[in-house]
Amino acid sequence: MGRYIIRRLLYMFLVILVVSVITFGLMHSVPGGPFDKEKPLPKEIIANLEKRYHLDQPLPVQYLQYLKDLAIPRISTTKFPNSIDADALFKFKIGKYYVRWVNFGPSYSSRSRTVNDMLRDQLPISIQLGFLAFCVAVVIGMPLGILAALKQNSWVDYTSMTMAIFGVSVPVIVLGPILVWIFGVSLKVLPVTGWGSKPPFAFGIFSTTHGWKYWQYAIMPMFALGLSSSASIARLTRASLLQVIREDYIRTAREKGLRERNIVIKHALKNSLIPVITIMGPMFAGLLTGTFVTETIFGIPGMGRYFVNSITNRDYPVIMGTVLIYAIFLVLCNLIVDLVYGFLDPRIRFE
Repeated sequence: MGRYIIRRLLYMFLVILVVSVITFGLMHSVPGGPFDKEKPLPKEIIANLEKRYHLDQPLPVQYLQYLKDLAIPRISTTKFPNSIDADALFKFKIGKYYVRWVNFGPSYSSRSRTVNDMLRDQLPISIQLGFLAFCVAVVIGMPLGILAALKQNSWVDYTSMTMAIFGVSVPVIVLGPILVWIFGVSLKVLPVTGWGSKPPFAFGIFSTTHGWKYWQYAIMPMFALGLSSSASIARLTRASLLQVIREDYIRTAREKGLRERNIVIKHALKNSLIPVITIMGPMFAGLLTGTFVTETIFGIPGMGRYFVNSITNRDYPVIMGTVLIYAIFLVLCNLIVDLVYGFLDPRIRFE
């Protein structure tokens, strides 16, 4: 398995390189530039800005310069600017040296902040929201799917699938305002906008705020984001489990007198989870990275709005940094899914 993981990680670097090339080419092919404003700047100022950020050079040279700044670690005996203890995502200390192991460059639209600063402050919030939404999807979706399969064609089955269809049919952009109106405006039991934790974050990701205050802000957005995914998990779990419980080895287990509960948990459920786990990997990565609509509705200061604004403003470093981070999430989630296959089905071997 170790050789398989190493090989997959090497492939991951190749995938990330291809993604970076495609992203770099596409964003530079869009008409306009990062310094094209409604009120045009003087040509001399634009020329100086392009020279400062190496935008006056050919595209291959710009790309190689970006890879150089991104991949070559910076080492210093003094702290980097804006260095705080929680900035563990991109820098660390070795003895008396401070090492920044990745540098995504400056932001063209936010001159006082770098892309690393944005990712450090906003990306953990998006990760927290996506992880909570994924937990909601699993906790709601899998039990509904299992109950629907075990009680096929009963009121439990019909109720569960009705809820699943509702979850798939109602997008976040509709469900979010409904939750805000009910729980935030009418009942006034939950805050309408904001997030319950702020930088610095523990280990660069985890919230340092706990208790009811944190969950007050998290309940509505995590349910709005996770409900549609829970519906997909419920439907696939039901279909997969129905197929497995009709297999010959399940009938043999019943004829041997095994308890139905043991048959379902030890035999049927474990084998039926393989298709469900297959979609959970990309789903988890999607929830971590696709929170823009939810963040906009609930006023959450995550990374989504910075990414969308960077596309509008042609902020190339923010686009590249966000896309690469999202691509890494997706590749790692797919790797974890492949490893879980071996646990669920011993017949699967990693070569």
